[in-house]
Amino acid sequence: MTNNHNPEPCSGTLFFDVNETLLDTTSLNQAVAQRLGDRPERAEAWFTSLLHHSLVESVTGSWHSFGDIAEAVLKMTAARYGVTLPAGATPLADIIAAMPAHPDIATGLSALQQQGFTLVALTNSSAALAEKQLSSARLTPLFTRILSVEQVKVYKPDLRVYQWAMKEMGKPAAECMMVAAHGWDVGGAKRAGMKTAFVSRQGQALYPLAPAPDLIVSDIEALAAQLKPLC
Repeated sequence: MTNNHNPEPCSGTLFFDVNETLLDTTSLNQAVAQRLGDRPERAEAWFTSLLHHSLVESVTGSWHSFGDIAEAVLKMTAARYGVTLPAGATPLADIIAAMPAHPDIATGLSALQQQGFTLVALTNSSAALAEKQLSSARLTPLFTRILSVEQVKVYKPDLRVYQWAMKEMGKPAAECMMVAAHGWDVGGAKRAGMKTAFVSRQGQALYPLAPAPDLIVSDIEALAAQLKPLC
């Protein structure tokens, strides 16, 4: 990912966050909001708490899958607002597995692949769930690897995740870029030595105290356009 006037393709490795960055979480947010009394702001509180408790697991040396934490936090959030959850509801993991890709993803990833980048999914979802997600969204063929934090049993943005992912791909940090729509994700990757690109999806913002990302883009098509001159 450095300036190169030769016609050879890029050789960098791009690591992509999956949830929100690649996949549209609208259906998940709507389902959670409906279960919490048709209150969208409660779905936001649930997701914030989901991230919080995934990090609590990492810090305390515990481990449960992202889907299990999601269900546990939903029960906590319902109790917090005095809501009775519906019986027999579709498991959240099933909804997460079926989330569609954002409109820019297939074209953007294909362009990056054609430019010669190695594309890797790096997600907090379990390995089995991540496989279902990318298969359902018809993105699997675009990725060389699908890496789940389940293999190291700590959640992003723990620096160990990014260090492990780079080691798995056999690439030095200088040749790696993390692409995510979460400020905490690109902040963690940057501190682990990676280059970073922040995708400014609606409602997302950078954490002001984290290191600034190398790129800020509106979507993955814009990322491909920005990286193309660097090949």
